[in-house]
Amino acid sequence: MNLIDVVHYRYSTKEFDSHRRIPDDQFSQIRALLRFSPSSVNSQPWHFVIASNEAGRKRLSQGTQGLYSFNEAKVLQASHVILFCARTTIDEAYMLHLLEQEDKDGRFAEPAFKEMVHQGRSMFVNMHRFDFKDAQHWMEKQVYLNMGTILLGAGALGIDAVPIEGMDPKALNEELGLLAKGYSAVAMVALGYRKDTDFNATLPKSRLPESEIFTDLDG
Repeated sequence: MNLIDVVHYRYSTKEFDSHRRIPDDQFSQIRALLRFSPSSVNSQPWHFVIASNEAGRKRLSQGTQGLYSFNEAKVLQASHVILFCARTTIDEAYMLHLLEQEDKDGRFAEPAFKEMVHQGRSMFVNMHRFDFKDAQHWMEKQVYLNMGTILLGAGALGIDAVPIEGMDPKALNEELGLLAKGYSAVAMVALGYRKDTDFNATLPKSRLPESEIFTDLDG
């Protein structure tokens, strides 16, 4: 796999072929990417709502009404749609929950390492909770790391995708009862296969030149 080819192949898909479905074995790889995406101090402050049939996509389309109606067709015509959600709190109970899962998964070669990890994670999390007071924003940053992983991974699999921030989080929080579960909607990614009539598929990519965005310190 050549990643340069992947980044040139992928683009923000504007029209999906509603008759084409992502095979189960490929979507299982997308699910693995969702689960194993990196996050700061392994905080994993996310939840994913996945719609893979018409009824599910219809529910997620509740977030693309009114002002956001320009995105409704993308949600309804895609093969799969993922709603990315962030936790609404990150407290001591959740950090201990993470710690016990890491212990169960064999992350600590020695008992002392467990407490070291907890103290280190608590330092960074509490910095955002109490000092910077931006814990919600910080958790959403981790969700966006996950979205980037999905977009690149989908491209590597030959699956088309589009990230969708143009949606109504409040409508989706209400539709899915997310706040009561401790989550809030952040953004969606629609996945599937491009339609032949998608104008964006034929347009050249436009990016700032390397001379403007890179500083090479080694010469």
